[in-house]
Amino acid sequence: MSPTAQWFRGGRRTRSTRLVMLGAVAGAFALLASSTLTSWPMQGGSLHAEDASRGVNIAYAATAGQCLAWSKPDLSDATKVGCDAEHMFEVTGTADVSAKYGKDAKFPDATLWQKIGQDSCTDTSTKYLAGKLDPFGRYGIGALKPGSDRWQSGNRTLQCGLQVIGPSGSLFATVGSAKQQDQSDVHEVGTCLGIQGKTVSDPVECSQPHSWEIVGLVDLGQQFPDYPSVDKQDAALADQCGKLAADYTGGMDLKAKKLGVAWDNRAQESWAAGSHRVNCKIGSMEPDGSGLVAVTGSVRNPGAPPLTTSAKPRQTPVKPQQEPTGDPMHPMESGQSSAPPATSGSAPPSSGSASSPAPTSSSSVTPTSRS
Repeated sequence: MSPTAQWFRGGRRTRSTRLVMLGAVAGAFALLASSTLTSWPMQGGSLHAEDASRGVNIAYAATAGQCLAWSKPDLSDATKVGCDAEHMFEVTGTADVSAKYGKDAKFPDATLWQKIGQDSCTDTSTKYLAGKLDPFGRYGIGALKPGSDRWQSGNRTLQCGLQVIGPSGSLFATVGSAKQQDQSDVHEVGTCLGIQGKTVSDPVECSQPHSWEIVGLVDLGQQFPDYPSVDKQDAALADQCGKLAADYTGGMDLKAKKLGVAWDNRAQESWAAGSHRVNCKIGSMEPDGSGLVAVTGSVRNPGAPPLTTSAKPRQTPVKPQQEPTGDPMHPMESGQSSAPPATSGSAPPSSGSASSPAPTSSSSVTPTSRS
């Protein structure tokens, strides 16, 4: 999702990065995805889980369309599971890099692994999804690489795959094959996203400091047969997100709490890949527009009925760490998707009456991690 931010006064469009809390004033603040060496998140690890009966690494024996689960950072407990079960990695194919990295090539460092993974697995994973991979969506491209021992013995095979990566670079369990999933990078209603400094981090309990609380989920595909411009998205979402926020909070006076309503936009590339859903959310921004402000506690109406969700929220992440034996899991310089064009991103937080939103326009804000 890309960086857009708007606030407006009396219906007149104004470019600004500042959130102003005035009666009928609505603003927008957004998330700018941080970038590394690749257009999509890249993550991976060395493989060590061995099947004693075959002497073959379980993950290396997986083929395109199969899914892998593990809980240990070195993948020593990796197993094949059905993609309808919780898993960390969906295999999209293999890549042999021996042509470029011969028998005398040194074991790559993290930066080189990032390039190898990008060069070797981007096309493979895109083809796996019939060319429809949302570059700003839920899934990141990953590559499981051979450990240093295997590399020294001449193994140059990578397992390419898709996985869910949080803003911190942590991996999250997911359910269902990416081939059948909506790739929209959205969270279930009631989810709170953590905060790191002034930027978005991984989901946390709402009782902990957080950046956003998800208050709604809107499918723009039900309203637009073709890709809607950001202006059209904003016009549709201003009213819908305002109403969803009012329902979620029980009509809370957000202005009094220095909070605002925001929503996500979709880039044309995402729309073409089938990503049509967006989140409505509530949060707060620094007065100077320099980033998000930590919020503690849920804004949900305590008298509201229990939330019902269509899917499990993202699970506890598996983070890289040193292991006493074997090579640890080395992420490929886990990064977030490159910032999409200004036609995608989070849009207008509104403070004041949610039922009378004004039109919006976009401008950049301080870069933060993807939501």
